[in-house]
Amino acid sequence: MLDKIFTAIFGSQNDRDVKKLRPIVEQVNAKEEWAKSLAAEDFPKQTQIFKERLAKGESLDDILPEAFALCREAAFRVRGERAYDVQVMGSINLHMGRITEMKTGEGKTLVAVAPSYLNALSGKGVHVVTVNDYLAERDANTMRPVFAYLGCTVGAILSNMDNAARREAYACDITYGTNNEFGFDYLRDNMQIELKQKVQRGFNYCIVDEIDSILIDEARTPLIISGAGEDDTYKYYEVDKYVGEFTEVAKDPATDDYPDEVQMTPEERAAMEGDYKIDEKSKRVSFTDKGMDHIEKILHQHNLIQSGTKLQDEQNFEFLHYFTQALRAHLLYQNDVDYVVKDGQVQIVDEFTGRILEGRRYSDGLHQAIEAKEHVKIAQRNRTMATVTFQNFFRMYDKLSGMTGTAQTEAVEFSKIYKLDVVAIPTNLPVARIDEQDEVYLNEEDKWNAIVKEIKAAHEKGQPILVGTVSVEKSEHLSALLTRAGIRHEVLNAKNHAREALIIAEAGAKGAVTVATNMAGRGTDIKLGGSYESRALKRVGTNATPEQLKEAVIAEKEKWQKDYEEVKSLGGLYVIGSERHESRRIDNQLRGRSGRQGDPGRSKFFISMDDDLMRLFGGERMKHIMTKIGMEPGEPIYHPWLTKGIENAQKKVEERNFEIRKNLIDYDDVLNDQREYIYEQRDGILSDEKLSERIMLTAQDYLDQWFEEYSHNRKNGLTALLTQIRENFGIQLPAEDVSKEKVMALLQNDLTEKESLVGHEQFNMFIRYQYLQLIDRKWLDQLEFLDGLREAVHLRSYSSKNPLTEYKIDGFNAFEDMLESIRLTIASRVFKVRIQINPAPQPAQRNIQMNAQHQQAQSMGQAADGVNTHQSRQAASKVMANGRQGQSITVRRTIPKVGRNDPCPCGSGKKYKQCHGR
Repeated sequence: MLDKIFTAIFGSQNDRDVKKLRPIVEQVNAKEEWAKSLAAEDFPKQTQIFKERLAKGESLDDILPEAFALCREAAFRVRGERAYDVQVMGSINLHMGRITEMKTGEGKTLVAVAPSYLNALSGKGVHVVTVNDYLAERDANTMRPVFAYLGCTVGAILSNMDNAARREAYACDITYGTNNEFGFDYLRDNMQIELKQKVQRGFNYCIVDEIDSILIDEARTPLIISGAGEDDTYKYYEVDKYVGEFTEVAKDPATDDYPDEVQMTPEERAAMEGDYKIDEKSKRVSFTDKGMDHIEKILHQHNLIQSGTKLQDEQNFEFLHYFTQALRAHLLYQNDVDYVVKDGQVQIVDEFTGRILEGRRYSDGLHQAIEAKEHVKIAQRNRTMATVTFQNFFRMYDKLSGMTGTAQTEAVEFSKIYKLDVVAIPTNLPVARIDEQDEVYLNEEDKWNAIVKEIKAAHEKGQPILVGTVSVEKSEHLSALLTRAGIRHEVLNAKNHAREALIIAEAGAKGAVTVATNMAGRGTDIKLGGSYESRALKRVGTNATPEQLKEAVIAEKEKWQKDYEEVKSLGGLYVIGSERHESRRIDNQLRGRSGRQGDPGRSKFFISMDDDLMRLFGGERMKHIMTKIGMEPGEPIYHPWLTKGIENAQKKVEERNFEIRKNLIDYDDVLNDQREYIYEQRDGILSDEKLSERIMLTAQDYLDQWFEEYSHNRKNGLTALLTQIRENFGIQLPAEDVSKEKVMALLQNDLTEKESLVGHEQFNMFIRYQYLQLIDRKWLDQLEFLDGLREAVHLRSYSSKNPLTEYKIDGFNAFEDMLESIRLTIASRVFKVRIQINPAPQPAQRNIQMNAQHQQAQSMGQAADGVNTHQSRQAASKVMANGRQGQSITVRRTIPKVGRNDPCPCGSGKKYKQCHGR
């Protein structure tokens, strides 16, 4: 009540926002005569002057009145379109980083020009987002001459473009494109292995056309780049045949443990019998030097690798992974304990509940190894390589704005999630459309009959009709009824965007009947009398000269004027809704197709108690009541309380959907923070020309940590310290001569020597590729872990824990573990790499080969499912395993490292030591 009184006295918030825009519009109008006085060649010069003023410290707001006046004049000279004051108001609102709500037909395409131009003056680029390729290309081509007149460039990102064309389009001042293309380019850019391969140049300012469609309707659908690696299923079958030939290293009977390799000489290690060691607690397997030789022998015996090549060669090294997983499958995973084979599929068993975990698979090829062991079909799977939601993608822009005809009903969501205010801009002319009350029927058949009858009556007098349906199925059903009734019509199912726009443009012609799904044709005006532009183009053809097209447009416009007046006298466009959508916004969009620019129009919704929305909210009960009070089949009912009840049902659905989207972003924010950090690290590595310094800093950090641990346990800690240094950095030190300074000096000398042998550029490139390959692989694992964790944490609500909080904690812990693993693994690879320079046949050339001790120096393209594999392999082909002293194969955990008393990340609710930590 108080809100109503306050609004009556002071006006609504929207009224106050609009009022604040009016003085700025007056400032733009005051500069109009100045803009008119300029010659054509002065426009690009003025653009340069604006840029210079910005460089000297003026703000975009300071030059807004002049810039907008210049834009208005440029559009008038080039296209004959002078922006109305309300359009200028909408443009100002967009520049302020808000959502501009403007009714259909108010010229939103022109509204986007001025703020795009103004914000492009910063030199950082502007993105204008549309809902499909057709609209992106159309709007770019329509406004390119206007921007060119101002001295600005325009590009369009289309789905069929290659990277070179995309890079060129992004380099333009203003770039048009779809939300999908912008989003996927962002993901692809962050999978590249060289800076020059990227196509985008940052996220400065964005205008999203039909912003409600993109940020509300599509918010629950994330963009995902996924893919499978090479078809390697046959390798699992082949490797499985030979795992029985390997033998375990003999354990010391006194300690029941393997011999301590740290205390062994190289000769003793070489003489050690056995192929592998197993760690049942962590379910890990590692091959000895003899085991590696055994693998190589098997591969040659069975022609699995080329004669004369070695296991350590880049093209063969992946077999170490296959044998490791095959050994794990046979030795550490048991049928009817860890998994069952059911209907030809390996299904994981929850070891505590005994239940089958439907749809779950072991990661990193282990599941395929078990399938090979059990002789069932090996399933190849896709991996999520990169993903982002539209919610988080668009929040990356420094300034975000948008346009739509319907945003007020979602104003709360725009404000809470995107920090965007919605301002409804007044129409240039008053809306003359008549919105009639809903007609409600008992059943769906009666409703369809009534719709056909209504269409027939309006069609007979020549009034154009647009019928909106909620699905393709419903539109095809109505089309069949209209065909049976002998009514010619067009059907739009949002399948062909270019054809769709042409049909929707003619939907206002006399006698036109158009059936469309509610969203079809968005972005295209329906003009009464039809579209004289499309008729002119059809008349002269696509190969016509500009002069021929201009003459045709003039002729068709004269004919159109008569048609326009006739259709206007018939009552304008009649919009019929075949049922209420679950969102009021979609209904308002449909209604808004009629009554553009002050034209007459009419709208009505036909509803039955069998409609989805009505069934969800008591349709059967209402149907029973209506039958009891004597309502007959085929008889419509009109009543304000029915309309109000339907609106309340829609509000409930909207609230439910908002909560779903809010929950989605709460969880995705966790992933988003990690994604941004990873991508930031990747960018730093791509641009860092002194990566060896990073390696030394990492070594310093770990040595500080290890020596600190040793200082607290000098009696028994020396062996552990020597082991850490040897296994991670490949340095064998005598126990009596260990110091941090000596180790650092040895490591620095090692890097300096390697760099001098191959040259700084090539050595830096090698380190970069190793970094990127490992980061990408670990990030894929983290994405999989978070995906599984997100499902598992909901079980914790049964133990009075907040699933979101649990997700944040476990997700962060896993992320920290991943970062630490990346840092140490990369440092280990670089320090343990060995370089051989082989004499070349010609004195002027030399063939350089790098040899790595660590098994993970293989091309990451194999593990990363084909991401950038070609160039990665070119760099990694110089990196091979050599002198396998101290090699230990680490099999990646499927759960993150956690404390023994922490909750297990699997979501069981048990402590880690009682669950997967056993």
